[in-house]
Amino acid sequence: MKRLLVGAAFGALILPSTALAHDLDGADCLDAACDTVALFDAPVLGATGYEGIESPKYGDWGVDLDGRDTSVRPGEDFFQYANGAYVDALEIPADRTRYGSFDLLSQLSENRLETLVNDIAGSSPAAGTDEYRIAALYNSYVDEARVEALDMQPIEPMLTEIRGIADHAAMAAHMGATQSRPGSSVFGLYVSDDAKNPVQYAPYMGQSGLGLPNRDYYLTANFTDKLTAYQAYVARMLAMIGWDNAEQAAADIVAMETKIAEAHWTRAESRDRDRTYNPMTPTELAAFAPGFDWAAYFEQAGVADQQRFVLSQNTAFPKIAAIYAETPIETLRAWQAFNVVDQSAPYLSKRFADAQWDFRSRELSGQLEQRPRNKRAVGFANGRVGEALGRLYVERWFPAENKAQMEELVVNLRTALAERIRNLDWMGEETKTRALEKLDKFGVKIGYPVKWRDYSELEVRPDDLYGNMVRASAFNWDYQLDRLDRPVDDEEWSMTPQTVNAYYSSTKNEIVFPAAILQPPFFDPDADPAVNYGAIGGVIGHEIGHGFDDQGRKSNGDGVLTEWWTEADEQRFEAQATRLGAQYDSYEPIEGQNLQGRLTMGENIGDLAGVTLGLEAYRVSLNGQEAPVLDGTTGDQRVFYGWAQVWRAKYRDDALRQQIAQGPHSPAEFRVIGPVRNVDAWYEAFDVQPTDAYYVAPEERVRLW
Repeated sequence: MKRLLVGAAFGALILPSTALAHDLDGADCLDAACDTVALFDAPVLGATGYEGIESPKYGDWGVDLDGRDTSVRPGEDFFQYANGAYVDALEIPADRTRYGSFDLLSQLSENRLETLVNDIAGSSPAAGTDEYRIAALYNSYVDEARVEALDMQPIEPMLTEIRGIADHAAMAAHMGATQSRPGSSVFGLYVSDDAKNPVQYAPYMGQSGLGLPNRDYYLTANFTDKLTAYQAYVARMLAMIGWDNAEQAAADIVAMETKIAEAHWTRAESRDRDRTYNPMTPTELAAFAPGFDWAAYFEQAGVADQQRFVLSQNTAFPKIAAIYAETPIETLRAWQAFNVVDQSAPYLSKRFADAQWDFRSRELSGQLEQRPRNKRAVGFANGRVGEALGRLYVERWFPAENKAQMEELVVNLRTALAERIRNLDWMGEETKTRALEKLDKFGVKIGYPVKWRDYSELEVRPDDLYGNMVRASAFNWDYQLDRLDRPVDDEEWSMTPQTVNAYYSSTKNEIVFPAAILQPPFFDPDADPAVNYGAIGGVIGHEIGHGFDDQGRKSNGDGVLTEWWTEADEQRFEAQATRLGAQYDSYEPIEGQNLQGRLTMGENIGDLAGVTLGLEAYRVSLNGQEAPVLDGTTGDQRVFYGWAQVWRAKYRDDALRQQIAQGPHSPAEFRVIGPVRNVDAWYEAFDVQPTDAYYVAPEERVRLW
């Protein structure tokens, strides 16, 4: 729960779901979901969503044709045309803030994990095994009686420590210690592949210090109500721990954070991989951003021996350091105490857990009900020993043949992109040669890692929920620190196999597809090939496209952040990207809140590449044969249906507002409409005319990859 805004180290298809969330330094993700096990002929999900553990199926050949709204012309709203009947009938479960294809699959993954955890917890596993750690983590969370009896006792030592912090130097040291325990800092620290030397890890630093999702919540009229609610929440939590003058302290905290928000870079600015690579020595940093005791901070964080740090939002550092220096120590103590209780609340008694949920889930995202405790317990275990559960998940639910079919799809997608690169009319031969070299060096990981993470040094106890959380935090930070002395591990995964997601790593130049996403509606070995090419083929193309989006393109085939484009080709690329951004700027999912084309640029380029390459790869797979017509649909139509079907989703208003403000991906509706209106074949497949709302004249269509 460290509040750190960092530049994207890799592009991902979606955001982790609430229950399966885990920290991904540098992650650039969107949403997640699930789908139902029956054929989708009359899909109406109830208030609890999907409860099964079997993969869903869609129609007779992979598409739920009954889920369409054929009263709408495809060119007027292709999302509604392809998904409208399903989405209109969809009921968002009360404990979710959105629901759709991703969410349903994420819920399926959660259900499977719950089955595994229940089996393990009831089997008395031997001490020292991964199974024991899974059971102990789960049992400590569901032991509600003990948690209630302890109430706030687990955090009292930390609160006592905070009350005793005498000055700013001591507070800076304390902030360094929060890398491995609850609490926060006005600066964030993490370890990642060095963008300019990707065979080594480097310590990175970024702006931090905000309790709301991003600077917009403090500075724009769209979120005035949330800022007011946040101040009330801060006061409530401080009062619950007996902090003196809680109301005034909350006002002072919000005032401090508002100043920090003014210093923060925007989310769009923080995407720029050139601007966010700023190496400095500790001595240079101390001179650059005075007013903060960097030596004390680094000592307690465990990185005092490091002689080089890469700053992301570098110009924010001196401003934040100055704000820190001028803030009274009383306010900093109250701010730190609030952060401790806020981050600890899910592991404390019900009054704390409910208060945190009431603000962070209900108020900020519109969630109506809290997840049942047993499901939160599964999420807790999964978040701490995810690869241990992933190993068991794969053994039970990932057929080996899925991996083989995926490998064939990837080959065809790469072939399609290579051919498109050779024929690009806006790119010169020199850059084409280098682009093809990069594509040739793309790595591919499918299903699960070849080696699993070792959790043997993680101590867990079945009767110590809070202690388990703290020890797991320290264990993970030690793991990060240990990387600083080693070369980059090319076999490491940034997601667990049970995560419904996919990603591209710019430093490793690889695309990764966890096992859990390789299910309908993304991938179905029994579906018509055109549907698979539109769905999982589109996902593959999306992730490959990240290697050539506005930021991923800046790294070469070896993952090195360097300039490998000619100036003329770069200018032509930027001209096309600017036009694409303008299209997305015009979309207004909520009245008065348009999308941010610069913020969502990388994912929008990925989506356009995904649709384009999925279609091209399907045509490659036909080997010159005519595509069959199924239930009156052509092969090209089925590719577009496959893409549209994976983005079925409905949002609560507050969740949608939050995504527009800070998410690097466009909402589901425009992940369908946005790319297809730039693809010539879509116009031909669905007879889209100049009079249709989303028609784009051929000369105005964006043509990148």
